[in-house]
Amino acid sequence: MTEAPQGSDGGQQPAAPAPPRTRGSRLASLIWGGAVVLLLAGIAWFVHSRAPDPRAGRGNPTSVSVVTAAVVQGDLPVTLNALGTVSPLATVTVKTQIAGRLVAIGFQEGQIVRAGDFLAQVDPRPYQIALDQAQGQLVRDTALLHNAQIDLTRYRTLAEQDSIPQQQADTQAYLVHQYEGTVKSDQAMVDNSRLNLEYCHIVAPVSGRVGLRQVDQGNYVQTSDPGGIVVITQLQPISVIFTLPEDNVPTVMSRLGAAATLAVTAYDRALTTKLAEGKLRTVDNQIDTTTGMVRLRAEFDNRDNRLFPNQFVTALLLVETMKGATLVPSAAVQRGAPGTFVYVVDGERVVHLQPVKLGPTDGERVAILSGASVGAQVVVDGADKLRDGAKVNLAGEPGRAGAAPDRAPPDAARRGRGKGDKQ
Repeated sequence: MTEAPQGSDGGQQPAAPAPPRTRGSRLASLIWGGAVVLLLAGIAWFVHSRAPDPRAGRGNPTSVSVVTAAVVQGDLPVTLNALGTVSPLATVTVKTQIAGRLVAIGFQEGQIVRAGDFLAQVDPRPYQIALDQAQGQLVRDTALLHNAQIDLTRYRTLAEQDSIPQQQADTQAYLVHQYEGTVKSDQAMVDNSRLNLEYCHIVAPVSGRVGLRQVDQGNYVQTSDPGGIVVITQLQPISVIFTLPEDNVPTVMSRLGAAATLAVTAYDRALTTKLAEGKLRTVDNQIDTTTGMVRLRAEFDNRDNRLFPNQFVTALLLVETMKGATLVPSAAVQRGAPGTFVYVVDGERVVHLQPVKLGPTDGERVAILSGASVGAQVVVDGADKLRDGAKVNLAGEPGRAGAAPDRAPPDAARRGRGKGDKQ
């Protein structure tokens, strides 16, 4: 039985109904709830991404693979290299020493000639005529000299007998001296004419390679021609002139002062092709103050003619050889805040940063004066990803990260055999 609500006389008031929730308030609650969920998800992702991987440094796929090489002991040649120019020991422009028509050419362009080989011929006929004329003059004046000498002998006899005055005998003596001078002058004219005839026959003054012909047969040549007839360049032996900094001068001069023979090897400019081997011949007598460099000349036999005049080459001067040096590959040397250093790998596959003092270098090897011991393993590839104390995997080592196993595990092998048996 339901009791009716009491009125004001009974002392009880009816309960007030709750105000209804609006649509805007419900939407605001949903938005705030979604924002809280997104914030919590972001915090969880951040914490998870910053957490360290416990597998790192244990030979797993995230470890750094490196290549190492051993520190060895051996001999290291100490060389100095510089860009040089091939310079002939002799370059001669063959010119005519007389004027005349060129009647013969006795060489081919590019020919190798020896000293004294025939090169060209100037028309000798005018000079032969001049020689004949000088010889005729010499014969005539020689006859006059002989006649004057006979008269002098006669006059001296008569002067002793007081048959003629002494003055006449003295005059005859002076006449004899005059003819003697004339004969000597005539003899010089004869010798000069013979020399001109020899100049008509032009020969090679030095051995070498003949260049391009500067004048053709039939032209009138003379001593004032600037280009001459041809240029001969000596090729064997040949030299290379190169420069070194003034800091290297004391070392080189001390070796030369000890009567040491310093070997020089010529390479092409890219330092890839060996051209010739020779020896250092001399050092210039002063340093160029504008560049701080000194010039040196090396001499090569050049029997195969691989060195060509004015060719640019790289000269490698062997100063000395370090015996029993500690050597590492050049790729192992790193440079940074500690200076020059290497990464040394210990038995636990942990790398240690080891500062080193470098010595001379020879291409792919460098001498270590201090900081590394013979037999240590240093990193030569992959050092850009390392830090001191990091663990590494050795590339090429069985079982390293990312490497295919040498053989299948026993259980896989058994599974393989089981499948084969079923077939």
